[in-house]
Amino acid sequence: MPNTTSFISVHYNKNIATLSLERPQKAQAYNEQMLFSMQALIQEMTSRVNVVIVQSLGHRAFCAGADLDEMKKTEALAPLRLLSQSVFSALANAPFISIAAVHGPAIAGGCEMALACDFRVIGPDATFSLPETSLGLIPSAGGCNRLPKIIGTSRAKEMILCQRVVDSETALLWGLANKVNQDPRKNAHAWAEEIAQKDPVALEL
Repeated sequence: MPNTTSFISVHYNKNIATLSLERPQKAQAYNEQMLFSMQALIQEMTSRVNVVIVQSLGHRAFCAGADLDEMKKTEALAPLRLLSQSVFSALANAPFISIAAVHGPAIAGGCEMALACDFRVIGPDATFSLPETSLGLIPSAGGCNRLPKIIGTSRAKEMILCQRVVDSETALLWGLANKVNQDPRKNAHAWAEEIAQKDPVALEL
């Protein structure tokens, strides 16, 4: 049965969980409430499944990052960014295998959410970008440390300092994406079922 809270739902199917962002009217941008909900669901999934798919519903963005309405509030900015850093680290360090199904733009914190996953299956219209420096910020929720490990330091600097928007073809070439598929969500589920057949202890180790 699905568990839904604060624009996020999780659906369980045997050893696989599907975590879905459900805020299409805001391009799946997350606020503090969503991050707290995600944090709780990551802890819940850790004790129940071996594989987790992170996706978003709708046909626009995968995730536009932090809600700009909250970011405009100076007093809320630092806590929101620190919270996203903590939540995405929890996702990255969780014992389950995680697959991001990215069908559209993954911007700023949305890109960092995808980076926190073990694998990324993307659609032809998927893009990755880290525009934080134009706002006087840095990508502090994983962009500065996870991205160089995945695509190399020089390319990571190009994305962060030059604000390069990486399309699906380049993402696959650079190793930012594992697969490009017309239906990344369906493909991610098929891959999750394949991975879930493996020994759970070996997967965690």
